Amino acid sequence: MPEGESTYRSGAALRTALIGRPLRRFDAPGLFGPTPTIGRLVERVESHGKDLQIVWDDGIVLHTRVRLNGSWHLYRTGERWRKPNDQMRVAVEVPGWVAVCFNAATIETYREFDPVRHPGLGRLAPDLSIATDAELAECIRRMFSYADEACPIAEVLLDQHVVCGIGNVYRSEVLWACELSPFGAVSALSLEDCTQVINAATRLLRTNLDRVYRGAPPEISGGLAVYGRNGTRCARCGDTVQARRVGQFERLLYFCPGCQVRHQPLVEPPTDPAARQMDPHPAATMFNAGLPWRRDSISG
Repeated sequence: MPEGESTYRSGAALRTALIGRPLRRFDAPGLFGPTPTIGRLVERVESHGKDLQIVWDDGIVLHTRVRLNGSWHLYRTGERWRKPNDQMRVAVEVPGWVAVCFNAATIETYREFDPVRHPGLGRLAPDLSIATDAELAECIRRMFSYADEACPIAEVLLDQHVVCGIGNVYRSEVLWACELSPFGAVSALSLEDCTQVINAATRLLRTNLDRVYRGAPPEISGGLAVYGRNGTRCARCGDTVQARRVGQFERLLYFCPGCQVRHQPLVEPPTDPAARQMDPHPAATMFNAGLPWRRDSISG
């Protein structure tokens, strides 16, 4: 019988394998609710008792409750499953990994309500992955003339009335690429800044449409510059990447305080004590322990 700590361990393993990667396949016989879109990035994996949720960057949430006989398994692509196929309730495949939930009591999906993302609260912005030059110019204009002048830049990037296609992974990577403080007010951005942000986001989205997600330049190991790398060294300046929960839904935002200083507010938001420096999953611990500067500090 799975206890809460078993689901917690499953959640930690799934976070390591799924977050920041695009959905390649989704199977869920008898599912009630919307189906996640192929190609969308996994944004969060959360566990609470025997409940586990996977959240995509377009707001789709997969909720599972394992109860007595259910369990989550994680397999390499092509690896043989340890339970029969007819016990499978949902399978989530990303490049390199397949997460399978067997015998769950509850499998459902729903769309996380976020007023900033809701398309019904105003005209939806163009999708950057397919936008024309005129539509990109409209996105730049919407950002430059944003109504809530005090809104942090990081939150504006998730507003689907400004741009569509940027989720939590992309906003962290775009802000790092532009060396912008996530906490600066959108009113501090010049027209040139807005143009740089929209162009950077467009390049990332279009580059990764048909291949494994690589948010950062290819010379950066692992493909992501800051997302999921809290507690590790920034590839650009060497400072330590941090994570903070921001906004109404407290999504984890990853950034480098050493080089993301453009339009930085005079007083930054307080550090969230609940934001861990690194996922306690053994794979994450081994990754951190193997970093050169960590080895030097341990040996010293």
